[in-house]
Amino acid sequence: MLRSLLLLLPAVVAALSLLGGAAARPLVRHIRSTHEFDRLLKKHATETGLPVIVDFYSDGCGPCRMIAPTFKKLAGEIGQDNAVFVKVDTNSLHELSSRYSVRSLPTFKFFYNGKVVNEFSGAGEGQLRQFTQQVVSKSQRENVKLTRDTLGDYYKTKDESKSGADIDKLHKKCADVNKGAGDCVGAAASNLARSLKKKYGDGPATEPRFDTEARQPSDDAASSSNPKSAGGSTGGSTGGGGKPDTPNLHLATKEQLLEELEKRQDAEEDEMNEEEDDDDAEFEHSYTPSEFPERVTIIGGGPAGLGAAIYAARAGLTPVVIAPPMGGQLQGKGVDVENYPGLINVTGPAVVSAMRAQAAAFGAVFEAEEVVSIDASRRPLRVTTNSSTIETHAVILATGAESNWLGVPGEYELRGGGVSSCATCDGAIFRGRDVLVVGGGDAAMEDALVLARTSRSVTVIHRREEFRASKILAQRVIEHPSISVRWNSTVQKIVGKLVAVPADKRDEGDGETIDMDDAAAAAGDAPQKVVNGAILKDVTTGEEDYVECDAVFVAIGHTPSTSFLQDVVEFNPDYPGYVLTGKFDHALTRTSIAGIFAAGDVSDPSYRQAVTSSGSGAMAALDAERWLSEEGLGNEAAEFEAELMAELMAEEPAGEEGGGYNAYEDAGGRMSGMKESVGAEL
Repeated sequence: MLRSLLLLLPAVVAALSLLGGAAARPLVRHIRSTHEFDRLLKKHATETGLPVIVDFYSDGCGPCRMIAPTFKKLAGEIGQDNAVFVKVDTNSLHELSSRYSVRSLPTFKFFYNGKVVNEFSGAGEGQLRQFTQQVVSKSQRENVKLTRDTLGDYYKTKDESKSGADIDKLHKKCADVNKGAGDCVGAAASNLARSLKKKYGDGPATEPRFDTEARQPSDDAASSSNPKSAGGSTGGSTGGGGKPDTPNLHLATKEQLLEELEKRQDAEEDEMNEEEDDDDAEFEHSYTPSEFPERVTIIGGGPAGLGAAIYAARAGLTPVVIAPPMGGQLQGKGVDVENYPGLINVTGPAVVSAMRAQAAAFGAVFEAEEVVSIDASRRPLRVTTNSSTIETHAVILATGAESNWLGVPGEYELRGGGVSSCATCDGAIFRGRDVLVVGGGDAAMEDALVLARTSRSVTVIHRREEFRASKILAQRVIEHPSISVRWNSTVQKIVGKLVAVPADKRDEGDGETIDMDDAAAAAGDAPQKVVNGAILKDVTTGEEDYVECDAVFVAIGHTPSTSFLQDVVEFNPDYPGYVLTGKFDHALTRTSIAGIFAAGDVSDPSYRQAVTSSGSGAMAALDAERWLSEEGLGNEAAEFEAELMAELMAEEPAGEEGGGYNAYEDAGGRMSGMKESVGAEL
């Protein structure tokens, strides 16, 4: 027994050490402070060599919510031993967004050795994957080290005339490229080895700068900020010498050790299961292709699309909702939704989230793609997305509308540099700065009120003498102490300036062409163009003047997102771009093509409200349900299954008299309470 305990003790101690010393790093880590972010960059630049992929986001940003599941999924695909994925909320950590010149959301920055090597703005999955693969490959390729001893041994076999001082000088020049590393590592080491190989036929042997164990995932916060946890949790003392706590495992019995080991294993397993459950939850209601056509496919994820999804799902049609999870214009409302019955102190994103959850609860499934075309020349209809084609009997169009732009000089060039159409998405980036809002409708009023919470001043630019917005919103804007109005004015030009991004905030290059004789040459600052002001024109006098500002938010209305419907359905001749409905039969949401219905802003040029969009979505679902019934288009998958079961039952071997299985006979003949007519038949 004692021998067994002695044999078991080292294994238990090792397991406890592993479990207690390095908790698993989360798949995607949420940064809570600037200090934590700086510590994380330093750790992975000096201790692991892993790249850090950062998602600068905001909870109220629709594209941020759209790309979030992809970001987490990509983190799982790449693996924690190849890269570190983190998220930074710009609303709470505006200091970081200001430091790295984040001017639109989402913005992804790719760090390697503590410096930015690549970046882009927008919810582009292709770019995200491409830049991630590039920085991961760079990290793996440059995880090399060339020591002074190895270099000396190499020259002994290749060039004995090389003195020790010459070798020291060459090695120091290589080490100086990586300031702070203190050795010849990374791109400089691989370039030096490659140069020597070209010169002498083969190069010196290199070794990994960071071994596999160093690159394994561990809790960065615990390992760097809580050294006590690294020693275990079984008690102990620091003693007089200030040494870290060490576990008194020799005082524990076998039962205590096994109990502690089992407890930690259970905790670790529970944590892994919770993470798996979270991952599964993201895709729980995702669309899975079927061998049969869908009955209803809804294009759009705003109030109209989700209203249609709720009604269609409750009717048992199992609708497929094709839309990025950004919720249309309502998703971008940072102020409370005050004009939707029954909702008090609720923001737009919360409303959209509740609608999605309700639709999913009744059986709706979601496909996070964008539709590129609809083929109405055949039946069933064919809906083509970025990555797939879905056959469906009915389609409900609920794609909403896109923001309009001014079309003035400087607007397009400065998008991402201070020009935006989403105050909720990008407003927090300009905390404490001066901003302009262009427009006079409800959207402009809401943007101005959102920006007034964080910006130093907000100036509303409107081309008329009074706002077109609802009276209550207009009054709030006029009375707000941080908001001023420039009446009868238009924007003629948006002016930008070049600002320098410090060299220590970006990477010096990819390391492929380092000249060892000029390795320490410092790179200059990289310029970036940002908004500096705007030129305004008074429409009554024609005079122009220059106004300084740090951002321009455009809120001048929207255009229906119907470009993919050209030559598919008829458009409203009085309102270009809007789908024509209500002219073809008693179904008010039907379009010119049977089986295609439209709801929300895509067909409503007059009201364009969340509540009317949601109501028209319900109407479209009811119209689609009636049309399917009239056409005799049911659940083909269920009908096929029923026919298959009937065939299988018909193939069952018959009884002696060919009567098949009889439940009444199996129950023992005549049953109590049976009708006489039924009894006679039996």
